[in-house]
Amino acid sequence: MNIKKRLPLITLLMGLTVLNGCSTLNTTKSVGIDKNAAWVLLPAINNTETPQAGARLDSITANLLRVNGVTNLTVYNANTNSEGLFELADRRTQETALTWAKTSGAKYAVAGSVDEWRYKVGLDGEPAAGITLTVIEIGTGQVVWSGSAARTGWSREAVSAVAQKTVNSLLNSALPH
Repeated sequence: MNIKKRLPLITLLMGLTVLNGCSTLNTTKSVGIDKNAAWVLLPAINNTETPQAGARLDSITANLLRVNGVTNLTVYNANTNSEGLFELADRRTQETALTWAKTSGAKYAVAGSVDEWRYKVGLDGEPAAGITLTVIEIGTGQVVWSGSAARTGWSREAVSAVAQKTVNSLLNSALPH
């Protein structure tokens, strides 16, 4: 076969390889999760140096849960300090929220953490997000699904856009279609 005929195929394969190298997704298998049940979103843990990254993840996750069919969702309202830049949602706050969730009548709780939320240093300043989500069956305390994903974007993308794609990938893996 002529190289001119193969060039578009080679270019496409190289492009897909580059795009595939910009993200990673690892999840457990989703078994019997009911989107119609009552859900609670716990405050995310911020493991980054970026102020309010956990709150940003909460906002994106709540929206995308609803977009993906979870209509009976309650977002835990943690007491926040409006005077400071750093959020209070750490492990203790998440545990307190899970205790509250047990009295809420919800079937599932979604717990999250942010491991990366920044623009990479360099000429391009690529946005990068690393996120972990876990779905807990509240009555048993069992983790029924868990996943971690990380993604980088192009230099003109926002970190929030990269995070939205990352959370959407995770939820598409977790929730039945």
